[in-house]
Amino acid sequence: MSEVFKVAAVQAAPSFLNLAEGIQRAEAYIDEAASKGCKLVVFPETWLPGYPNHIWLGPVAWQMQFVGRYFDSSIEVGSEEDKAIAEAARRNNIQVSIGVSERDGGSLYISQWHYGEDGEIISRRRKLKPTHVERTVFGEGDGSDLAVKETSIGRIGQLSCWEHLQPLSKYAMYAQNEQIHCAAWPNFSLYRGMAYALGDVVNNAASMIYAVEGGCYVIAPCATVSKAQQEMLCQGDPEKEAMCQIGGGYTKIYAPDGQSIGSEIGETEEGLVIADIDLSMIPYAKAVADPAGHYAKKDATRLLIDREKRRAVVEVTDLNASKTAMSELATTGQEEAVEVVSERSSLLHRLKPW
Repeated sequence: MSEVFKVAAVQAAPSFLNLAEGIQRAEAYIDEAASKGCKLVVFPETWLPGYPNHIWLGPVAWQMQFVGRYFDSSIEVGSEEDKAIAEAARRNNIQVSIGVSERDGGSLYISQWHYGEDGEIISRRRKLKPTHVERTVFGEGDGSDLAVKETSIGRIGQLSCWEHLQPLSKYAMYAQNEQIHCAAWPNFSLYRGMAYALGDVVNNAASMIYAVEGGCYVIAPCATVSKAQQEMLCQGDPEKEAMCQIGGGYTKIYAPDGQSIGSEIGETEEGLVIADIDLSMIPYAKAVADPAGHYAKKDATRLLIDREKRRAVVEVTDLNASKTAMSELATTGQEEAVEVVSERSSLLHRLKPW
């Protein structure tokens, strides 16, 4: 049975270091996507408050002028800005996947937040390993962030940027029968003509291959660099301007056979790329090759994944409760002890010295 609906990918320069304005513009794009009949709208990587291009443009001492401002402009879970995005999703009856710099305590994370059409959070996930100099700004995610969620319009997952070059992470997603994938990218203007691997050809190819390998639709929004952002970052330095050029937007939506589908806009333009998604096409793609299903070679290669959420702090009371439960189980065999051990066993396993 055909299940056709529209989705949208946002291509736009961020309101760099201006979270309040960024929220207003995000709401406007959500409104526009819904007015055009879309069921899902997807934003680029760290679109709030913008991708930190400055980390690629100069030495650490020079970058320090942006550190505090970027931290202050990043978004927190449960904040008024978070609630505003949720309300825009609810008001428009549309799902929203948005890339953010998430502030948690004193740390930042490259995150993707997925809101349901009712405004409730479907998932919040973090990029598992920031890429190259991104590691000077952002912390890491863990196996719990490799998740595909069942929603009213299909099974939806998310990855950011060069996570699409991580074979095992991709495989973990494919194995969850992902139908729609939100591939968040920054701009493709950094180091243009200097580093081919950072350009649109390679990175859009990664999104296209993800669609073919996963037998799913891939929505791949890409931000742009505006003149205002270039001026703020490059400060009139022609060498920096050459490394951070205006434009760089190459937003695409791919079908499970790898075709680029939907509308197209130029690399300096801002707006929505919109396409029709038909989930009934996915079984045809999977019939040919389902790498985590019938096309897998389980006798030769298998993926081991730990999906447990990692914590930097484990309370002593948690450990004591686990030890007590283990003792009760050994001496009495009571059912309640079994239940506690079931809850705590993975924690104890991680803390063993062997």
